[in-house]
Amino acid sequence: MDYLKLEKDLCNWIENYVKSAGCKGVIYGLSGGLDSSVVGVLANKIFKDNALGLIMPIEKKGSDYNDAIKLQEEFNLNVKILDLTDAYKSLKNIYTQSTNTLAYSNIKPRLRMTTLYYHAQINNFLVIGTTNLSEFTIGYSTKFGDYGVDFSPIADITKTEIFEFAKHLGIPSSIIEKKPSAGLWEGQSDEDELGFSYEELDNYILNGVGKKETVDKIERLIKINSHKKHMPEIFKLNRGDY
Repeated sequence: MDYLKLEKDLCNWIENYVKSAGCKGVIYGLSGGLDSSVVGVLANKIFKDNALGLIMPIEKKGSDYNDAIKLQEEFNLNVKILDLTDAYKSLKNIYTQSTNTLAYSNIKPRLRMTTLYYHAQINNFLVIGTTNLSEFTIGYSTKFGDYGVDFSPIADITKTEIFEFAKHLGIPSSIIEKKPSAGLWEGQSDEDELGFSYEELDNYILNGVGKKETVDKIERLIKINSHKKHMPEIFKLNRGDY
């Protein structure tokens, strides 16, 4: 792939999309992971001070937090650090208590989404998404969390392509080489949770092939998570029937 051309085309598309919406810039969650780093660097190239990255640690500031700071320093990104730990704990205390770990974990991306939209509104920005094609295909996301965005510039680019694109952009190797993680809980890894690698997933997406066991897992995820890719269904009322 010609990544220089991809960079130029993406930058033009993002800039035109934001201008067509009557907004002056973008805001994004900067996790310190690969996808948000790529989007952050692109946004900074286009909008400079009108591209704002929010670093939003919850409970623990680990390697992802350190990588986000490293990226900010290396590319001179405009960022704001908002520790959402107290807000997260307050919500957990208010909600009905449960042993469902995932339900608690999904509060985090939804809380971050709310925070992004607050700052987008006060700055006349759009919320730019960081989901790639691999995640989008299987619905590997939190509904109204990391999918709660205004537009998604890299959602037609696979994870393995994002790895190469990140190298082209000069993203630090510590970000490129670490295990992809949604950061939902300590030690969480995308590939461990999914049961297959991004390389296997992308091979299925681009070529339609793979081991039967892996393909079955992928197609099951595509089916059960299809609702995440669409706006809520609306009952169509035929007023002539009433």
